[in-house]
Amino acid sequence: MKKQFNPILCRALAAGVLCAAIGCVADVPVRSYRLEYDESLPQVAFAASRLVDALERRGAHVGGTNAVAIRFALEDGATKPGGFAIAKEGDAGIAIVSADANGLMYGGLEAAEQLALHGVIREARIDPCIQRRGIKMNIPLDARTPSYDDSGDAAQRNIAEMWSWDFWEAYLDRMAVNRYNVLSLWNPHPFPSMIKMEDYPDVALDDVCITTLEPGGRENEWGEPQMVSRNVVANLKVVRRMAIGEKIAFWKRVMQRAADRGIDLYFITWNVCPNAAAQPVEPFYRTYGAELKGERPGAYGISNEMGNPKTVAYVRAAVRDFLLTYPNVKGIGTTAGEHMVDQSGPYTREQWIWETYGLGILDAKRAQPDRKVDFIHRVWNTDMDKVMKFWDRYPDTFSASFKYARARLYSTPKPPFAAGHIEAMKKYGIKSWWNLRNDDIFVHRWGDPDYVRAFIANFDPECTAGFYMGSDGYVWGREFLEKRPALSGMLEFDKHWYRFMMWGRLAYRNDLDQAFFVAKLREHFPSADAERLYAAWQAASRIIPLVNRYHWRDWDYQWSVEGCLDMRNGFHTVVDFIDNPTLAGSGLLSPAAYAEAVAAGKAVPEGVSPFSVAQELRALAEASLSGAAALHGQAADPEFEAVLGDIASMAWLGRYYACKIEAAAELALYRSNRDGRHKQRAVSQLEAAVPAWREYAGICGAHYHVQMLARTRRLDWEALAEEVKNDVHAPCNQ
Repeated sequence: MKKQFNPILCRALAAGVLCAAIGCVADVPVRSYRLEYDESLPQVAFAASRLVDALERRGAHVGGTNAVAIRFALEDGATKPGGFAIAKEGDAGIAIVSADANGLMYGGLEAAEQLALHGVIREARIDPCIQRRGIKMNIPLDARTPSYDDSGDAAQRNIAEMWSWDFWEAYLDRMAVNRYNVLSLWNPHPFPSMIKMEDYPDVALDDVCITTLEPGGRENEWGEPQMVSRNVVANLKVVRRMAIGEKIAFWKRVMQRAADRGIDLYFITWNVCPNAAAQPVEPFYRTYGAELKGERPGAYGISNEMGNPKTVAYVRAAVRDFLLTYPNVKGIGTTAGEHMVDQSGPYTREQWIWETYGLGILDAKRAQPDRKVDFIHRVWNTDMDKVMKFWDRYPDTFSASFKYARARLYSTPKPPFAAGHIEAMKKYGIKSWWNLRNDDIFVHRWGDPDYVRAFIANFDPECTAGFYMGSDGYVWGREFLEKRPALSGMLEFDKHWYRFMMWGRLAYRNDLDQAFFVAKLREHFPSADAERLYAAWQAASRIIPLVNRYHWRDWDYQWSVEGCLDMRNGFHTVVDFIDNPTLAGSGLLSPAAYAEAVAAGKAVPEGVSPFSVAQELRALAEASLSGAAALHGQAADPEFEAVLGDIASMAWLGRYYACKIEAAAELALYRSNRDGRHKQRAVSQLEAAVPAWREYAGICGAHYHVQMLARTRRLDWEALAEEVKNDVHAPCNQ
């Protein structure tokens, strides 16, 4: 069925402005429009509503008799999947054409955006750069079915949000507008919180629970990542009353909303993590934490032992029932996780995954013969030869998944880690989902479109199935850090709108240039100098990637750049900076490597010296601070001032690391030649680092609450200032 909006009266937007596709010119002050589209396509209805809003904001109103059509049309072969064309039709009409409903939605959103930014609709033809553009969310469903590591504030404060319709309604709309078409939800074992199984009725969990344990408590309280300890379950608190049937209805509604916004749903797990499924019936033991220690068998004989046939049967049935319960699930992924025994004998973890996930999917397909289920096998603790021994027989789409930048999305746009993986995939003719792990930036608003554009352009198109972007140590749900009342409780998608927008839009259309992003900033902050804001924000956003390249640590628990600390060793001192490697292939010389080259008599060591890195950090900091100062007061908007605060905060962080890197280089030289002048220079730099950190901590502490990070522990800038102060004395021990 086609629907027509009432005619819309569209006034000329400005003297001399040409609406190229609409045909509205200066000497025709008034013209009316109607929208024609198939109302059975919810994606198109969504875009049409946004287009109507854009017209109305430009002064249009309902009325007129000579309405010109803006027509949404499906045409086979007109575009690549998800692409669209906007063209003039007849004397003045507009046709938005695509081969599929998603493309029509993006075409309608494009037309609405052109009106919002420029007051015109221009002809365009756009096909997606990356076909599948996704978000990775480690989803904390419940204290009994946690995500990867829920011992931080972000997970605990977002458990209830995962069961809020208002959250998902807004979140999925934001995804669609930003051109994301994949949502991957990661949970070690989501099934007890999401399905009711006839053969395992006691596995299903009613209600939504958190634990009253303090986030970041002792490890023996929280247990290992992916797992549930008895202490967690012994301290449960119900935050939402929901029977399992209500939970199923809720997730069906969420998944339908995703489908209505052109978003495919994937669930990705670790193994072996039955968690709540392996519980004995007694409520106190509603976790397999006791089973892990051999204290008591699990319900139905389920355990965390890979070779347990009862566990295999249960997981296979859970996969089958999950797919039969949720027809809108596009695919499932899993990994040969850390908790699986690495066996090279007759029964391997690759065989376990096939006998559980593979056969479980085939069971579901026998019940629903037309069902297609994408499968993603993460390449972690395994290799492609072992994987393909079983999965070469899989009938539907099979892809791999690789951590493209390790845990350092914000380090370099050309990560060096995928080359070997690419060769292994090409051997079998399969493609990879690139897992883009942001375990770098959790607090600050970041914005460097040039970095994102270059990063996406670096993907090998021959073996790219798509990407999903997210964290293992943070839940990007609703923010809880803000002290400013006007900003507290926003969606993270809204707080970090510029960053999320960049990745989605540049993955869809990689040629979007600076002018586009300046226009988006002008739209968001109309009274601000958008060009200056773009430049200052970009300069500040280049600081953390440079520090990460210089002080390289691969994985999330090994480094928090916003706190200069890690999980196991705490604060990184200047001595830690001396021997720590730089990113391989970056051309940056660590302090130790630089001192070694100088000691070898090289007047100009090959590579970028630590002093040059420090100089670049200072230049970026100066550009950021001067830009933020010039912008201050241009908009009476709490969010605008928050952005300027984050720009200044990152600038002072850059100054701090510049001092620390120089101090480490001087200490390395002192170690080499025992020249006391180097030691004194190191002390001077460390003394200069103290006020830089205090400025950084002052901004952060004024605007943000202290938080517990799941992977690197407590981020308390004022407390860390004492570590920075103590660092001044480190040279005395060298």
